Amino acid sequence: MKIQRQNFFLPTLALFGALALLTYLGCTKKTADSLSSIRARGELVIGVFGDKPPFGYIDQAGRNVGFDVALARELGRALLGDEKKVKFVTLEAANRVAFLQANKVDIILANFTNTPERAQVVDFAEPYMRAALGVIVPNDSPLKTLADLKGHTLVVDKGTTAESYFVKNYPDIELLRFDQNTEAFQALKDRRGAALSHDNMLLFAWNNGNPGFRLIESNLGNADVIAPAVKKGNTELLQWTNEQIVRLRKEGFFRRAYESELRPHFGSSIKDPSTVLVEPST
Repeated sequence: MKIQRQNFFLPTLALFGALALLTYLGCTKKTADSLSSIRARGELVIGVFGDKPPFGYIDQAGRNVGFDVALARELGRALLGDEKKVKFVTLEAANRVAFLQANKVDIILANFTNTPERAQVVDFAEPYMRAALGVIVPNDSPLKTLADLKGHTLVVDKGTTAESYFVKNYPDIELLRFDQNTEAFQALKDRRGAALSHDNMLLFAWNNGNPGFRLIESNLGNADVIAPAVKKGNTELLQWTNEQIVRLRKEGFFRRAYESELRPHFGSSIKDPSTVLVEPST
């Protein structure tokens, strides 16, 4: 009986051992795909906005376009030799971190401001732009300064630096939050909010294409930078992305992309591109 019991349990123990090994291997999988696995896959997956011109949006032909998208195509060309091998995943500001953590994307290029809070949960690469916050109101609004917002409703996007800034610094200002950028700006147009706050560059572009509105603040909060982000701990992809950003700076890519993707939207709002671009170090 003792021998029979051993014969019965040995295969069972072997099965449990195999399952435990598989579980261990699953748990110790790299935090995100390595460069070699991305190359083997033949596709670089990049998260971008779909409704935030001029950074990431869908044109009339259904194509991803914008400043961040142009950068994404350059990264695809550098890693896989073909910009067509970039797979774009459209997302919202509030789910950028979640998409990285769930390995739904390899890199985020979605006007992502590098803040200390975000840097605790994702790894930011070298920056390529500078940004602050702005506040926009209808032309006929009586609001003239930030102090005038007290007692009024301010429209913001969920998961943005604008939301966190006003929650922390102006808790007496009521916030009306939206998941989608288009919803937020429509709420401003419909007068459901007295004002809207967002990254100043986005507001420059929107204001240029939407007469009837004006900025009452254009340089609010910290002077932050915008950068690509990868999953926390993916040092190989982070180092590669850093190298590409530095190279593209030196080659003048960001200046060219500014002229083609940003200047037509900004109009005369920005006189000197060096005020918003992170230029090569001398």
